[in-house]
This record gives sequence, C-alpha cells and structure tokens, in this order.
Amino acid sequence: MHTTTTAGTSAEARPEQAVDASAPVLDLVIPVYDEAVDLERAVRTTRAFLDNQVPFSSRLTIADNASTDGTLEIAQRLAAELSGVRVVHLDARGRGRALHTAWLASDAQVFAYMDVDLSTDLSALLPLIAPLVSGHSHLAIGTRLSRTSRVVRGPAREAISRSYNLLLRGTLATRFSDAQCGFKAIRSDAAHALLPLVADTGWFFDTELLVLAERAGLRIHEVPVDWVDDPDSRVDIVATAFADLRGIARVGRELAAGRLALSELRERLPLVGDAPAPAGDDAARGTASARTTLLRQLVRFAAVGVASTVAYVIGYLLLRGPFGAQTANVTALLLTAIANTAANRRVTFGISGRSRAVTHQGQGLVVFGLAWALTSGSLALLAVVAPTAGRLGELAVLVVANLGATVLRFVLLRHWVFRAHPAASSSIDLPGGTVR
Repeated sequence: MHTTTTAGTSAEARPEQAVDASAPVLDLVIPVYDEAVDLERAVRTTRAFLDNQVPFSSRLTIADNASTDGTLEIAQRLAAELSGVRVVHLDARGRGRALHTAWLASDAQVFAYMDVDLSTDLSALLPLIAPLVSGHSHLAIGTRLSRTSRVVRGPAREAISRSYNLLLRGTLATRFSDAQCGFKAIRSDAAHALLPLVADTGWFFDTELLVLAERAGLRIHEVPVDWVDDPDSRVDIVATAFADLRGIARVGRELAAGRLALSELRERLPLVGDAPAPAGDDAARGTASARTTLLRQLVRFAAVGVASTVAYVIGYLLLRGPFGAQTANVTALLLTAIANTAANRRVTFGISGRSRAVTHQGQGLVVFGLAWALTSGSLALLAVVAPTAGRLGELAVLVVANLGATVLRFVLLRHWVFRAHPAASSSIDLPGGTVR
C-alpha cells in the first residue's frame, strides 16, 4: 500500500486523477531511498527554484521507496511546512516503481523527475519542460553526452555511460543519446499511454520507457545539461549492469515478437502542427525493412558472439595461470577475434569469397584493439578499486566488459567493416547519430 501526503494530509494514491483548474502544470518527482542526509537541502533548493525561476504552476513530489533511515519523516515534515510539496510513500523499493506510482497519481499536465543529489544543474529544467507544455514534444531528456554539455565525473563512469548508450544503439537501434541521466520529463497523456507497457521497476525503467516511446514514433526532445558526478553514489554498478543487460534482452524479445501495442500510440498523442501521415508511406516501409534486417543480423551475431564468449572464457582460464591476467586476456581475445570476424563475415553479414577478406580481417583487428582496450582498462580499474578481488572477481568484470566489447564489435562491423557502400568519411554512422 502507498499513500500520498500533501501539506500534511493523507489520501490513497490513485492511478489517475481528473485534471481541474487547480491542477499544476508541472509535477516534479524526486525518488528517494535512505536519503535523510541530502533530502532537506534538495527539497528546499528545488522548491525555491520552482517558485522563482519557473513560470508555470508546479508541485514537488517526494517519492519515498521504503526508506529505513528517517527519510519519510523528514519528507512529511517538509510537506507540512512548504507549500507545493507532497509525499508519496511506497513499501517496496525501485526507482521505476516510484516514478510509475507518483506520475500516475498526479493530475499535472507534465511529469518530470530529478535525482536527489542535484547532480544536474537546475537551469536546464525550464528548457526540459517547455517543449512539453507547448505541445512540441511528448518526452524530454537531459543529456550528458552532447558536445555542449559540461560534465564533471571520473573516466570510469564516463566510459560506462558511453558504452551503455552505444550498447543500446547496437542492440535496439535507439537514437536518443543518454538513457540514464536522472533528469527527464513526459506529457501526462504520453505517460498514461506508455507506463502500463513498461515492466521494469528499477534502474532500467528509464531506458525501457524511452525505447518504447521511440518505437511508438513519439517525439523525444534532448536538452544538454551541466552535470557533476556524486562521489557518494550508492549504485551497485555491476548489479545494475547485469540488470540492464537482462532488460535489453527482454525488451528486444518483446519488440521482435510484436507483443507490445505501440502502433496506434502516435496517432492518439498528436503534437502541435501535426498533419495526417500518408497511407502506405514508403519511408515507413523502408524503416520496417531495415529493422527486420537489423534483427536478423542481431540474432546471427548473438549466436556467433555466444560461441566466441565461451571460447574466450575457456582460453582466458587456461592461460591465466602461466601467463597472468593481462597476457591471458589479450591472447584469448585475439584468437577469438580472428575467428569471430571470419564467422560474422559469412554468417551474420552474408559475405562470401576472398574479395576484401584480408582487408576485413585488418579492420577486424582494429576493432579488436578497441575491445582489448575496454577489457584491459576494466582489469586495470579493478586492480585499483579492488586489488584483492581474486580470479572470480577478475572473471566477473571481464565477462561484463567483454559483453560491452561484443556490442561495440557489432556496431563497428555493421557500419564500418562490412557496410554495403563504403564511404570516404572516417566517421562511423549509427542509427540516429555518429560515433565520435
């Protein structure tokens, strides 16, 4: 059971509420779990910003995920003291669960959320919500990966973020740039249409919401943000990475099987200036054909990748004892890379004969070099962060890094090594962007 509290009063949270004249334009949610130390500063700072800088009526909602450290008591005190602050309490954890509950219990026109650590500069809030209020877009996201974003964080988190978004582009053909920046907004009608289709209740919630929105043809507006990493973040990176990989696989299966009712969403959610789409649009058919080809290549690449990963792990374990971790890693990766390039050339991308075979292997070795840098960098980082991790720890980190390297291989093989029409440019075009 969950309850909402506004200015000290309680009521049952409902999936939907009728919009009336007193409803705010914006409902900004801060999901929290055991944030007693930072909550008051975040709420007071954000509420003051909303009052002084945002020209729309607004509500600030604290979504408490079964906190155990007094967070709920602080939230309730702030809601009683500050106008325009409410509390939603859940007895179960999960950021996605908190956002799902708080948004669907809101009567606002636009829903948004931000992290309690105030990593994202609040000056980006108005550019985030303005396109939704005006009817220009259905969703808006802050992006830390824009060239104009100013981001302060360590190289490890930077590499993880970019690798994850590259993984999404390679597996689900996404076009948005930053899936997990804790700064997003959505129109209420889009939220009510999409949220029942989003299954994840944890950190993958953001990604799943954006993937479904994009596949439904909804417009996603991106806002460059200034962002400073929270050094005290308690996110379990390894556990989150595995959960994200499971989420990607699940959503990919559901999309491939056509189990998600996305085809009519775009027509039900018009934008300002929309005109009816022409029947039998050639571009739409071309997009569908491209997605079918991509899916077929992904399935074949995955089969080759599974065999390569198994061979890599076996090779690493055999070589780790006599040669050490780094030598075992690079040797096992090199041997499997040569076999992997040859197999993908024939099986995944349907290229036979000797024409350009040597060139393809040479380009494959360049891709191998990037994969080696990713996995070796992960080993080096592990040695600094957890020098006593042991072989099982090394193997766990390498498996995760190797999965990321495998996705990187697919993107580069598809758009560089085995592309149908080689271009003169040295950049690598992706669905919706360019690898820079």
